[in-house]
Amino acid sequence: MTAPDPLVELRDRLREFAADRDWRQFHAPKNLAMALSVEVAELMEHFQWLSAEASRQLPSSEHDKVREELADVLLYLVRLADELGVDLAAAARDKLAINALKYPVDKARGSSRKSTDL
Repeated sequence: MTAPDPLVELRDRLREFAADRDWRQFHAPKNLAMALSVEVAELMEHFQWLSAEASRQLPSSEHDKVREELADVLLYLVRLADELGVDLAAAARDKLAINALKYPVDKARGSSRKSTDL
């Protein structure tokens, strides 16, 4: 027996959550993408003006807020992918394979340059 896929479980729970509230009518991809953007902006607010080191060492109260914003981002992303029929795990695996070709270790290691500049 294989373990259940957490993204599929989350997708299904979100479908049910939206259906129970009759929210699918509001969940056009355009609206979900915009809501996702808002949540990402709310996440970014927690890091604005912090140094790189401070962003890695958030106080626990701030960490909890960031955790909630990350959850919001994930929930909207999963919902958007569902509405568009995108398997997020498969898409991420495919994109990682593409990035591995664009950023070979021998050229990209320790570099922040774009793939076209390597």
